[in-house]
Amino acid sequence: MEDTRITHKIIVAGIGPGNPDYMVPMARKAIETARALVGGRRALAQFAASDESAQHTMAVTRDIAAVMTFIQTELNAHDVVVMVSGDPGYYSLLDAIKREFPAGCITVIPGISAMQLAFARLALPWHDARLVSFHGREPSREAIAYRDGAVLGMLTDAKFTSRTIPVILQEAGWPADAKLHICTRLSYDDEKVATIQLKDAAVYPEAKNGILIAEGR
Repeated sequence: MEDTRITHKIIVAGIGPGNPDYMVPMARKAIETARALVGGRRALAQFAASDESAQHTMAVTRDIAAVMTFIQTELNAHDVVVMVSGDPGYYSLLDAIKREFPAGCITVIPGISAMQLAFARLALPWHDARLVSFHGREPSREAIAYRDGAVLGMLTDAKFTSRTIPVILQEAGWPADAKLHICTRLSYDDEKVATIQLKDAAVYPEAKNGILIAEGR
């Protein structure tokens, strides 16, 4: 969809880790004034205008091509705001948008990611941390290999969890007594942050679709 005649913008807005209190004001303003709004069903239910005639909306599903077609059509008339969870630069729809549209028509409003919030909850600097995703994929052993003082932040899913990932880490050389921080439901009233050792993960309540942070010795 490379088209130098595109005059309107695609505004990719990070909406934070879940609780709307963590959304940056610029993203909130873009969403509230959007004529066309794209996002997950939960985000649309939470943030879309109550007057359906005020906004054209499109729910993000596995049919990404349909989402891109909606964006292209709406761009003919006005800007399109695309809501993504966390920060747009970290595993979001931004990748697909950049493949379909010229960079010059894309504006990104950063957001607070669950990964950022997990490190914040632990008061743990993350400038030297390695970040990987187990969400729908398995990182290479090289990416998760242990080294002294390593800090590894991980996105998890329903398959790769707080029980299955520690086994993989120990196979990659992580010591059994390394710290494992288990962070779930971050930003919500029922959020939980717990610290155990890798060796104890098998008997600790399983956590899915959250953040794990491993700390080496």
